[in-house]
Amino acid sequence: MKLYHSSGSPNSRRVRILIAEKGLDIELAPVDLGAKEQFSDAYRAINPRAVVPTLVLDDGTAIGEVPAIMRYLDEAYPKVPLLGATPKEKAVITMWERRAELEGFASVMEGVRNAAAGLKGRAISGPDGYEQIPALIERSKQRVANFYTGFEARLKDVEFVAGDRFSAADITTLVTVDFATQAFAMPIPDDSVALKRWYDAVSARPSAAA
Repeated sequence: MKLYHSSGSPNSRRVRILIAEKGLDIELAPVDLGAKEQFSDAYRAINPRAVVPTLVLDDGTAIGEVPAIMRYLDEAYPKVPLLGATPKEKAVITMWERRAELEGFASVMEGVRNAAAGLKGRAISGPDGYEQIPALIERSKQRVANFYTGFEARLKDVEFVAGDRFSAADITTLVTVDFATQAFAMPIPDDSVALKRWYDAVSARPSAAA
């Protein structure tokens, strides 16, 4: 198995953290996004959408999209279930992971891709070009602020995002917070005590460095 990824890609990091949490030994194949290697014929043959990450199985099957990669790895290697072990756990974790992605991760991505000078004509990832819409930046900031408010309320009641143990929902939320902090200059607000408590705990896990 081989994971095509980029060290600077938040989506790649989501998968690398899951791999580290599960203790898997998977070959990492770097894709140079700065050099636009994702648009090369060689990489497009692996993933026609020209995005990372992509997991290539031993039989040559290529799996793109983070939720699909996470699902495959969690079911193929169930010893440390990060997407749930029971129907209820699976549903709750999927719900919160999806909320983190839609309310937080996608909001940061929208803002960054519409603001970064190096992404002109690339406002949406994928094989097609789209012009930036600067007016979306302020909306993205409001969406991120709302994400922080919502997850602060959630984490006042639970230890981890989806309940009492670490899961894929925590992975996506952690990557979202770091992405917002580093690329969008929007760290966790000072008054978000529960969110900060959670962040300190999950960012101290060895897998967070993946």
